[in-house]
Amino acid sequence: MDGITLGRRIKEARLAKKMTQSEVVGDFITRNMLSQIESGAATPSIKTLEYLCRVLEIPLGTLMPDENGNDTAFNALDYINIRDCFIQKNYRAVADSETPDDFPDEVTAIKAKACCYLAQELSVSEKTADLQSAVDYAGKAKDLSKQGIFANESVETAAEDILKKTAERLSEYYKSLT
Repeated sequence: MDGITLGRRIKEARLAKKMTQSEVVGDFITRNMLSQIESGAATPSIKTLEYLCRVLEIPLGTLMPDENGNDTAFNALDYINIRDCFIQKNYRAVADSETPDDFPDEVTAIKAKACCYLAQELSVSEKTADLQSAVDYAGKAKDLSKQGIFANESVETAAEDILKKTAERLSEYYKSLT
């Protein structure tokens, strides 16, 4: 793998963790050296790569191709895009996004909250299709909120409340049709 690609991957991992170069380097290497590595002007030693992976909380293998030469590195930009959609309250884009192989716990937690917020928005609609979508998204939020190291009982509870209230509304609607 060329130094530019390796440097880009290290930079993507750093940005995905919202870390500055100074926060990453600590006392191990200089910020200037990290800058050179990220730009591809310098090639890090294995010891430096191991240090960077430890600080960035990524496996060393994500920076390198596998033994068959296949590129298995994560694309931190996917994670950044999902996170940015959440910040911009584009919950549908987050809820419907694919979970990248790396950062699965972080993305799952973000998706759980996005599904819950989206379910809440849809649950106040007068349209039956929106109410049914609210149930679907609340169910997805409930399932996702139980997964990974960022499992969140408050999201699970909120999703359950939305499910109950929306199911009651739908039940009343269907009863009124008979």
